[in-house]
Amino acid sequence: MIRDEEAQLLTFRLLERDVSSPATDTSTPPLQRSPVAQRRWCLRPLQLLTRREDNGRAVKGLSRDPQGDLLLEGGELVSQEEKERLFKEASEYIRLFYRECGRGGAPDERLAEVRWEIEQRGTYRQTSEELRYGAKVAWRNSTRCIGRLTWESLTVRDLRHLRSAEDILAALIEHIRLATNGGKIRPMITIFAAQPPVATQQAGIRIWNPQLIRYAGYHQADGSIIGDPAHVELTEQLQHLGWRGGKRTPFDLLPIVIQMPGQEPKMVALPNNVVLEVPINHPNYPWFSKLGLKWHALPVISNMCLAIGGLRYTAAPFNGWYMGTEIGARNLGDSQRYNQLPVIAERMGLNTGSDRTMWKDRALVELNIAVLDSFGRKGVTIVDHHTAARQFMQHEQREKQAGRCMYADWGWIVPPLSGSTTPVFHTAYEDRTVMPNFLYQEEAWKSSARPPGCPV
Repeated sequence: MIRDEEAQLLTFRLLERDVSSPATDTSTPPLQRSPVAQRRWCLRPLQLLTRREDNGRAVKGLSRDPQGDLLLEGGELVSQEEKERLFKEASEYIRLFYRECGRGGAPDERLAEVRWEIEQRGTYRQTSEELRYGAKVAWRNSTRCIGRLTWESLTVRDLRHLRSAEDILAALIEHIRLATNGGKIRPMITIFAAQPPVATQQAGIRIWNPQLIRYAGYHQADGSIIGDPAHVELTEQLQHLGWRGGKRTPFDLLPIVIQMPGQEPKMVALPNNVVLEVPINHPNYPWFSKLGLKWHALPVISNMCLAIGGLRYTAAPFNGWYMGTEIGARNLGDSQRYNQLPVIAERMGLNTGSDRTMWKDRALVELNIAVLDSFGRKGVTIVDHHTAARQFMQHEQREKQAGRCMYADWGWIVPPLSGSTTPVFHTAYEDRTVMPNFLYQEEAWKSSARPPGCPV
């Protein structure tokens, strides 16, 4: 529980801000106010209301703050144990934020605000600065990412105020435009409202797509698949929602699906001019272009949960840029994906009758050469796996110099091509999840009927 002296101190400081700051007019839209004024607005008592979801079920004690976050009135649905857990995680992150961002003084005042808010509402709202830095640190802590050297360059879009599926869908398309940047890829994350406390039994905002840009997979009567086999199930789910499918090519873009808490999912097709795609050609094999291969320029992960200071942002799509092997060795090369190695080997005239001819290895190298060359000629940012591995070692050195432990999942960090020729292959890493971080979530169409959560 919040102590009396903490409550008195916080009340005095909030009242002091109200009389000393000129921005006290509550009629001014929150987004036009300073961060202090936004926080003061957020801490004002909210009207207790009972709303009804689309299914008619009444939900008491829930409201929204002016920025759009779902909130609890009086924290009545959240146990004291849950409040203490949340405050513990919040205080750990806020102390890290003050320490690493060079904030003057101790974070005592901010911690008192957070504790008061949790006691009153069962949750709290992070400042824009806390959110931005937390998203960057989550990238820094992602043990499966080899490209963390540039974690501080992440552009953070704070869109927690958006309240409708239509606005969020528009923001997702805008993310693709901004991050693609004509091929000069910008690392970027767009963050929507946090998930309400688990005690409310309210799921957070969910994006159904694993990435904002993915290709459909269509089952055929003979058992074959046109398109990406990894997305056959998602394709069928979207067809159940009313999507008629594309032209049944190997590279039909899937629409984006967003599901707001307590609402039916909504879907929007990607505009033709928003997705930059790269035709895959080879510098030495003219026949390569006849394979009809291509891939999208921007990898936007959209089904993971961003966890910062005890809060869970279940819709926070983010991107860096591709490492060539992600496309050449995995998306196009894997036998359970587009399975292009036998096709390429045959066109190269290789003997595919025996593994000892190394036909898979030779075809795999040429496919990856084609991907890197095609992206380069198109002017699209991409990194080869040797450069990425060296940059990862630089990142490790910087983290050591900063006095931080760096964790990594070796099986994900080592590239899927020529792994032993990279320095990361010969380095042992401890795989540990520390916060802030990105966490895995169950597919939205499977978890919508279950209690909300964010499993690792």
